[in-house]
Amino acid sequence: MSITRRELLVGLGGIAAVGIASGATSTLPSQTDPTAPTTPSLPAKQDFAIPTGVTYLNSAYTHPMPIASAASLREWAEFRSHPQVVSQPKKLPNLKAEFAALINAKESEISYVPNTSTGENLVVNGLDIDHKTENVVTDALHFEGALMHLQALQQRNGLDLRIVMPRDWRIDIKDLERVIDKKTKLIELSLVAMDNGFQHDLKAVCDLAHAHGAYVYADIVQAVGNTPIDVRASDVDFCACSSFKWLMSDFGLGFLFVKESLLDRVIHRSQYGYYQAETIDSHFLPGDSPNPSPYTWELQPNATGHFETGTPAIGTAHVLAQSLPYIRRLGVENIHAHRQPFLKRLHEEMPRLGYPPLTPPESTSALISFSVKDYEGVQKRLQKANVNARVSQRYIRISPSVFNDMSDIDKLLQALA
Repeated sequence: MSITRRELLVGLGGIAAVGIASGATSTLPSQTDPTAPTTPSLPAKQDFAIPTGVTYLNSAYTHPMPIASAASLREWAEFRSHPQVVSQPKKLPNLKAEFAALINAKESEISYVPNTSTGENLVVNGLDIDHKTENVVTDALHFEGALMHLQALQQRNGLDLRIVMPRDWRIDIKDLERVIDKKTKLIELSLVAMDNGFQHDLKAVCDLAHAHGAYVYADIVQAVGNTPIDVRASDVDFCACSSFKWLMSDFGLGFLFVKESLLDRVIHRSQYGYYQAETIDSHFLPGDSPNPSPYTWELQPNATGHFETGTPAIGTAHVLAQSLPYIRRLGVENIHAHRQPFLKRLHEEMPRLGYPPLTPPESTSALISFSVKDYEGVQKRLQKANVNARVSQRYIRISPSVFNDMSDIDKLLQALA
């Protein structure tokens, strides 16, 4: 008996109508397509259910779901809690194609992953890095979880790991160049640093790496959905993200991009599961063709066939079914431009209030940080003013999004004055 990938999905209680299968196709409107829904204006406060009186400036931590996304999730929960004889869930759009359109990739280069860290692990493991003869280069502004992974490989397996430290809250590409050599296999970085919003020149890093025969992995979780990303223009080899931040979705589902030309040739499968199979044939049921093995299969040649092992988070997929098209309608360039006046005002006013900047003044990313001395005092002031921003013992991080306006920035500044 031969079971196709689509039949496998339908067999799981009909959880994923054809749109989520890797072979599905969909027509995606461009951001300027006149037949597409009207582009929302910014700020888009009406599209979010943020309570009256609350100022939310913490989207780099978790981004609020749009109202339509939350409704889609509730609809999915209703379907899951009321099983019928015939399961007919709401069909999903082609989410891989939607995400690919955000970063100028091919759908075949996109795989689902449960989170950013899984994507990073799949890349490092799939490269088969020789810990005795090859090295990995990264920097101290890279995501802490990824640094923990790499340092664990250094401590336990002897990986030659080279970590570049920041200067003036930036990573100078010349410092990267000093530690790269012909034995460098991978440069790992966060496109936008989670602590202070520093953004690498990804094209320059990729040019540097490729000139030495190395590859580049970028954690894009703090960039995708709020900052223009073009994997073709930058020539990045691998990147990954979760979806609960700037993709305005929920936990448990993200995306991994791997340049198609590197599949099998450079990066290999490090784990296996039935989602990688194009077809699965059984050989022990009545009428099956004989074979010494109970099952035989063919693996898909694309990213899905290399990195997916099991069912993705379908509830989160229903959130993404609304949020990804919404982001494309807004236009990432518009989202990027919308926050620039907020960043400028914060750069001007926060130092005057006694908060030295940790973010380079030329930064245009979606988060901006300032040093904090009185951690508890700052936290109490913001709570009293109903302002939600990230406050740690070291810094305050402010991350405005599409629903914010200058009055939100003013409210934060007044609370800290």
